[in-house]
Amino acid sequence: MTAVPHHHAIAIQPDDIDFMGHVNNANYLKWVQDAVIAHWQHIAPSDAVASHLWVALKHEITYRKPAFLDDDVIAEVLLEKVHGARAFYSTVIRRGEDVLAEVQSSWCCVDADTLRPMRIAKDIANRFFGS
Repeated sequence: MTAVPHHHAIAIQPDDIDFMGHVNNANYLKWVQDAVIAHWQHIAPSDAVASHLWVALKHEITYRKPAFLDDDVIAEVLLEKVHGARAFYSTVIRRGEDVLAEVQSSWCCVDADTLRPMRIAKDIANRFFGS
């Protein structure tokens, strides 16, 4: 099965720029979180979106090139696998053909009511993968 990619536009704000004139590295974490959540909301059925929340467990970021205020930046998100309540994502942040950062992250799905870990049903997980 092949993962269904999700492209998430990133709007760089003046507050994202640090003392060196480019986007501060800490902003990439927010971008990844926003992109992964948007991916979930785009593909999962509305009842699953309402009943499942996501908590980041781990991010591993490799920074390649800096981003600047007027850049058009896109995050390409791929769900690599689901195991129980955990989801493993790969996100590549690009400016055109340039890779700015590569991120491997793991997430835990939690029940929106109990805030306890919640397994992802196979039928929901399958929506994120093509044949």
